[in-house]
Amino acid sequence: MTTNKEIMPNELEPHTVAILVFDDVVMADATIAAEAFARVRLRCGTSPYRVKICAAHKTISTQFFDLEVPHTFASLRSASTIIVPGLTTLDTQPCPKLLNALRGAKHRGARIASICTGAFILAATGLLDGLRATTHWSVASKLAEDYPALDVDEDVLYVDNGKLLTSAGAISGMDLCLHIIRKDFGATVAANTARMCVMAPERSGGQRQFIRREMPKANNASLQPLLEWVEKNLRNDLSINELSTKAFVSPRTLHRRFMEQIGIPPATWVLQCRVRYAQTLLESTKLSIDQIAEDVGFGSSANFRDQFGRQIGINPSTYRRSFANASIT
Repeated sequence: MTTNKEIMPNELEPHTVAILVFDDVVMADATIAAEAFARVRLRCGTSPYRVKICAAHKTISTQFFDLEVPHTFASLRSASTIIVPGLTTLDTQPCPKLLNALRGAKHRGARIASICTGAFILAATGLLDGLRATTHWSVASKLAEDYPALDVDEDVLYVDNGKLLTSAGAISGMDLCLHIIRKDFGATVAANTARMCVMAPERSGGQRQFIRREMPKANNASLQPLLEWVEKNLRNDLSINELSTKAFVSPRTLHRRFMEQIGIPPATWVLQCRVRYAQTLLESTKLSIDQIAEDVGFGSSANFRDQFGRQIGINPSTYRRSFANASIT
């Protein structure tokens, strides 16, 4: 029997992540997700996720080998999160059993996330109708053509619709997994997982997945020194004029370089840095909201609460209660 009750991470010990595999699955997508969730450790050293590889049949055929799968779709009934990897070919329709299993999981409140062309499977269920979604840029137009009820965004790394998430290809699947881990257990746990996976702690979902312009070749065109300076000076005035002065270029040139090298404007990148640092301070210190607002460069606590809420979805105090290290509370 299924219910409409939402399944949240703290309701299962540990939280079960089911990674679906099927004939012609992109195994890299499946293993990226498995690696990400299996490497998560809480401050006490325990693993909050139980990873299960699931399929409709005991054996599946991939592009390079046959694979014996340890779990069936019956495991989806206890899964709080389900990952749908991509397909190596889009010529065949997903099997009805797979689609029905996903519909049933969504009905009982599970979170479902697709990686790369897995969005085609998720779209075939009808669950994405009316929602924004993404996939690998090279097949985004096909997704939009095949499923006109979707709002397809080919530029972003991932899209979070709450219980339904989609990501672009390859490493953006890891970005999506880290985003999920961050939502479940906070920025510190996600950052530690990223380090274990030798990944950058965070790439925003709004960053572009494919920059068509050539990257600048001259060393003095690289933004890296400026980015490192910004992260150490978040309390400063980091307006476009101040940043362009620091970089010895015009504001227009700086904006162009940010779009070329990062895919988002300077102000957006600075805001993300400030929010990310604020998350760390909320989790790991007893600093007041006013002090954190000052330390990360938001100026007033009112502005901090507003910007933090827009980015994270909850206010700083609620975030602290959810994710603060027990040793500092």
